Amino acid sequence: MSGRDCTYYISSYLVPPGKDGLLRPRHDQAVALWRKADGVIELARYWELERLSGSKHHSAPLLSRRRVDHLIEELLSREGLTPSAIAAAWGTPGLHSTDVFRSYQGFGLPIHTLSHLYSALLCDTAIFQNETIVGMALDGWPDLALEQDKVPYFYAGGVSRAGDVAVIPVESPGPLYAAAKSLLGKEEGTLMALASATTTNCDFDLDTALASFELFGPPNAFFPSVEFVERIVRQARREMDEGQPQDAAFSADENLCSAVMKVVQQAAERIAVRSLRRLIDHFEVDPGSAHLAMSGGFALNCVTNSLLMDTFGFKTLLAPPCANDGGQALGLGLMALLADGHTPDATFNLAGAYHGADPGDVDTTLEEWGEWVDDVSDLEPGQFVRDVAAQPVAWVDGAAELGPRALGHRSLLGDARTSATKDFLNAIKGREWWRPVAPIVLEEEASSWFINSRRSPFMLEVFALVPERIGEVPAIAHLDGSARLQTLGQGDDPRLYAALSAYHAATGVPILANTSLNDKGEPIVDSASQALNFCVRKGVRVLYVNGRRIAVRPDPDAHAGPATRAAALFEGEEAERDLCWNQWADIGIGPAELYLLRRSPELRSLANSPEGRRRLSQLAAIALVRSANMQSRVDEFVEACGPGSRVLSFGSGPGDLEAWLE
Repeated sequence: MSGRDCTYYISSYLVPPGKDGLLRPRHDQAVALWRKADGVIELARYWELERLSGSKHHSAPLLSRRRVDHLIEELLSREGLTPSAIAAAWGTPGLHSTDVFRSYQGFGLPIHTLSHLYSALLCDTAIFQNETIVGMALDGWPDLALEQDKVPYFYAGGVSRAGDVAVIPVESPGPLYAAAKSLLGKEEGTLMALASATTTNCDFDLDTALASFELFGPPNAFFPSVEFVERIVRQARREMDEGQPQDAAFSADENLCSAVMKVVQQAAERIAVRSLRRLIDHFEVDPGSAHLAMSGGFALNCVTNSLLMDTFGFKTLLAPPCANDGGQALGLGLMALLADGHTPDATFNLAGAYHGADPGDVDTTLEEWGEWVDDVSDLEPGQFVRDVAAQPVAWVDGAAELGPRALGHRSLLGDARTSATKDFLNAIKGREWWRPVAPIVLEEEASSWFINSRRSPFMLEVFALVPERIGEVPAIAHLDGSARLQTLGQGDDPRLYAALSAYHAATGVPILANTSLNDKGEPIVDSASQALNFCVRKGVRVLYVNGRRIAVRPDPDAHAGPATRAAALFEGEEAERDLCWNQWADIGIGPAELYLLRRSPELRSLANSPEGRRRLSQLAAIALVRSANMQSRVDEFVEACGPGSRVLSFGSGPGDLEAWLE
C-alpha cells in the first residue's frame, strides 16, 4: 500500500498492566497491526509473543504500563511507525480502549469467546456480507479480562446472514481435552496423536455417559470433565488389567492414553455434532447453502472439523490458522473494526497465513554464523530435490505463519516416500517415534491422493489417503491411513509451490513431509539466526532462507540450546511485578484468593472491604481443602506470574485453614 494514505490500528491481547493484571490472565498473548487504505483493511503484521520471548504459550504478564508501552513502541519501530501513527487501539483493559466491545455484551457471552467467533466469521468479508455462515467458538476456558460481571455461558454458536449475526450458547468439547491433559500429563497435541497411534481400545458406554452430560460452561466446566475422563481412565485400566489386547509397539502408559483418548475424541465429536445440530435447528439453516466457521482452541482438532464438514455438507470451512488463543488479537481487532463501522465500507480477507515477523537480514545472519556455513547459493529446483531426498531441510521464507502449525514458512521439509524421514524429524525435535508428520500437497493433485479432499491451506482438516497410495508416502500416513493435510496452490506461496512442483516432477509424488521448525518445548523459530542455531545443533545440513541455499556444518557442541530471543523486551519487570503482588498482600489477599478472583469475576467486589476479604479467604481455604486440583492450580498461577519471596511466604495452603476461619 505504499504511496497511498493509510490509517493504522492496533489490537492487542495482553495481560492488563497494573495490579489488576494478576486477576486477568491471558496466555498466547499477541499484538496485531492493521492498515486501512482505499476501502481495504489488511493485517499488516501479527506478533505472537511466544515467538519474541521463546516462552511457549507466553503467559507471563508485563505488569507495568511502562514495560507494555516499551514493547508496543519497539514492535511499531520495526515497521517504521511510532505510536502517534496509530489512529485507535483496542483489546487490553488499562492500555487500550475496550468500550468498543460494549455492543457485544448483549449476547451474554464472554468477549473472549465472541472474539474467537468473529475471527472465523470475518475471515472473508465478501462471504460475511453476502452469504450465510454458521459458526462455533469452542475452547477450554475463556479469559475473563474484559468481563466485569458473571456470564451465564462460556461458548458461542452464531449464524450470520448477510452480516446480520445472531448468537446462542453452545457446548464445547474443549474441557474434555483440558481434563485429559491434566489427568494424563501430556499436551493436547500429543494426546490427539496418541488416539490414532495404537490399536488399543476401551469399551465405554458413551451413549449413557453423554445423555446427562452438558458442557455449556459455568458454574464449572472443568471439574465435571475431570470426573468424566476419570471414569474413562478407570474403565480402560480395568480392561487392561483383565487382559485387553494392547499394541506391543507401545508402552503400557501409551496404550492406556491411546485407549482413553479414542473415547475422549469420540465424546468430543458427539458434543460438537449436537452443538452444531442445535445451532442449525434453532436458526433453521440449510447447511448445504452455508459456510462453516470454526475457531477457539478446539478448532485445531482436524478430525472433528472434517467430521462436521462431511456430516452436514457445508460449502467451505472458514477458520483462521491461529484458531487458538494466539488468534485473540485477530478476533478482537475484527470485532472492533466492525463495531467502529469500518468493515461495512471496507473489505478484509485473511487469504494467507503469512503475517508474522520477517526472518531478518540474511547477510548479517551469515556473518554471525560464518564459522558453521560451508556454502551459499541461490535456490535451484534440481538441487532442492536432491537435498530433500538426502535428508530433511529447513525452510524459512518471508513473514512467519500465524498460529501453532508450520505452513511452509518456518518448516522442516522431508521426503514423504520413506519412513526414515519421520524418524529423523521426530528424533531431532525430541518427539516420540510414533508422532505423525503432516503433508504439504499440491492443491491440484490432492484429490488423486486423498479421498474427498478439499482446499485446506491452514492444515485444519484431516483426510484419508487413497488406500493404494499409502505405501508410497509412509512418512505422512497415520496408523489409520489418514493425514492432517495442507494444500498448496501457486497463489498461496509461489516459491514453495515451485520447489514442491520440482519434487513432484522428479519423483511422481506431489507431497512433502512438513513439521514445524523448533526444538522440543520451543516456539516455532522466527528468524534466520534462530533457524541456523537449530540446524547447527541438530544436524540439519541444508537451510533455505528467502530463496538462498545455505550449506550448514553441524556442530552439536556449538550451542547448549535454542537461540536467545528478544529477551530485552521482557526483562527488568521484577520490581514492578513484586509491587503488584505486594499491593494485594498489604490488604490480606494472597495467591489462593487471587486465583479465585481471576477465575470468578463475580467475586471481585469482595476485595473492596475488610469483611469481603475475610469472606474471600474463607472461600479460598474451603476450596483448597475440598478440591484436589485447587492447590496445584494455585501453584501454577504463582509460577506463571512469579511473585517475590514475601508473597510466596504468605499463607496459601490447607494448613492455614484454621487461621483463615477464625
